[in-house]
Amino acid sequence: MDSQVIFIPSGLAGTFHSKQTVLDAARELGVDLDSVCGARGVCGKCQVIPSFGNFPKWAITSEVSSLSEVNSTEELYSGRRPLEIGGRLGCQAFIQGDLIIEVPPGSQLHGPMVRKEVNLRAVDLDPVSTVSVVEIDISHVSDPLERKEVLSAALLYQWEAEPAGMSDYALKQLGDLDEHETIVSVVLRHTLKSSKVVAIWAGFETESYGIAIDVGSTTIAGHLLELSTGEICASHGLMNPQIRLGEDLMSRVSYAMMNPDGGTELTGLVRGAINDLVGELAASAKIPLNKIVELILVGNPVMHHLVLGLDSTPLGQAPFTLQVAESVLAEATSLELVCEAAYVYVLPCIAGHVGADTAAVILAEDPINFDGSLLIVDVGTNAEIVLSVDGELFAASSPTGPALEGAQITCGQRASKGAIERVRINRETLEPKFKVIGSDLWSDDPLFDEDIKAFGITGICGSGIVEVLGEMYLAGLIAEDGLLSDVPSGMGLETSRVFQEGRTFSYMLHRGSESSHNRDIIVNQSDVRAVQLAKAALRAGVDLLMERAQLTSVKQIRFAGGFGSHIDPLYAMILGLIPDCPLSDVVSSGNAAGAGAIIALVSGQARTQIEKQVLEINKIETAIEPRFQELFVAALAIPHLEASTANLATEVTLPPKVKTQVSKRSSRRSRQKD
Repeated sequence: MDSQVIFIPSGLAGTFHSKQTVLDAARELGVDLDSVCGARGVCGKCQVIPSFGNFPKWAITSEVSSLSEVNSTEELYSGRRPLEIGGRLGCQAFIQGDLIIEVPPGSQLHGPMVRKEVNLRAVDLDPVSTVSVVEIDISHVSDPLERKEVLSAALLYQWEAEPAGMSDYALKQLGDLDEHETIVSVVLRHTLKSSKVVAIWAGFETESYGIAIDVGSTTIAGHLLELSTGEICASHGLMNPQIRLGEDLMSRVSYAMMNPDGGTELTGLVRGAINDLVGELAASAKIPLNKIVELILVGNPVMHHLVLGLDSTPLGQAPFTLQVAESVLAEATSLELVCEAAYVYVLPCIAGHVGADTAAVILAEDPINFDGSLLIVDVGTNAEIVLSVDGELFAASSPTGPALEGAQITCGQRASKGAIERVRINRETLEPKFKVIGSDLWSDDPLFDEDIKAFGITGICGSGIVEVLGEMYLAGLIAEDGLLSDVPSGMGLETSRVFQEGRTFSYMLHRGSESSHNRDIIVNQSDVRAVQLAKAALRAGVDLLMERAQLTSVKQIRFAGGFGSHIDPLYAMILGLIPDCPLSDVVSSGNAAGAGAIIALVSGQARTQIEKQVLEINKIETAIEPRFQELFVAALAIPHLEASTANLATEVTLPPKVKTQVSKRSSRRSRQKD
């Protein structure tokens, strides 16, 4: 009996029989799964993590019995890379039923790059946690509560500080101090009305640390700062392991709905990832975990709820009720996080699908003080949109899905070495040239092949998808309605780059070769449709906000987010991701959500500010807006069915608005190799 196997995060899927291993299936589909030992179960590079449960998105149930039992090779495996929790060796695990298989970053030959740089505006340091060095005498005092009285008296006399309390962790630290200790460093956490002792260190220690974390659907990025100076000491990012249970937000909510303890499982995964991130940051900065006293978390509402251990299922259907909308303050240990001294502050959410990450973007970009109209778009699996009109704020989100990040695209992949990220197509020959991550050379450069020899050409990432479709549209290969043709509209050109697959056509972006271990990189009709759906969802959200604000154009557009920062604004406008605007007025803000989290980390005043601002935002839930569907349909066209392209037309020559030309040669076109 054949079984359906779906690989995450690539989204590649196929049907396989019981004599095939997971590694066999991965190789057949072109999944990026490493292996160097000839499937002998020795290298450990083909590790995969099966996910079990009911997956409505793919209409399958993945059961434990869908994989063969652990065999003796796996039991005896002792390679340099230990088996991950729940992991299996792909070369030893045989397919016995429908499966969802995650390929973790460590098993990917071309692992993902988490690209989330931050651009910070000027901000006044106002940390809520400060360090006070205190002289004490506890030589004859052993009881922690009596030591607490000694410390309180010393704080009052030496610092005129009267903390209202002391955390259990700080009290334990105080009790553990050597009786001969005479100098201690005390961390006080301040609120508007009082303060609290949260950590105590022996000796003279003036530095304390905090971490700002952007919990995204796809990636989790963190920045570790010294709180008294605001210096960024370390930055790191990793993939969100929840991807194995659902690539987009609604599939994760569905998983929580359909599987007992599904929400608990999702919470455990994201908290474990945050702990891994914290450990990496602390190791990079060479500081002990107990020096971390503040954590800031931002994320969309689903991530927000899952991190906090709240029920996310109401967010899966109207009216998208938030369990908690206000900011949250909790001890890190209450969220099973490893920083015993730390308190976690979570920024407020704005609406059912407009979360704390959007609040952080507003904090970072300060749109309320922008003169005129400003559109901020954070492009990701779930796109956040903020519009400011002379200080009045409108906010919404749109479910774009993972297509714009390279997932669920035939040859798509996350951004990593070897991924095509820039594309140009010659208008006369229809021949392409491209750049890949890891090389500064274009593919037509004589030194290109040598430059990429170490990693090859492995697929196409999000920015590459946007550019190749934009170039195909400009070359006439894609019509306004998204139909891919083998005869460029009105140009009468022929090319072997376009070939027929069934009833539709595909474009050969790169012809692979066995000698270079490169596969064919193609763009087909399904890829075009996937991107159309994603970009239409985003654009419809933008148009809805502009309608609500009674605008037909905006003064400036800012791209936020790690992926948005790598999109060429020209190609974003060609596809219609954003409304027409002078290109000089389209700028990148980097990871604005991460920047906002950093600002909240170093400034208590900023936390108060955003808590007030979110109450005044005009919130729009796109999923229940009657106009959204109409705007979505209009936005499916490239660039757009109705909207102006006056500014875009000054930058590029747009194809005439004609319907797709029917091919005269469709019956004979087939894939060709050089």
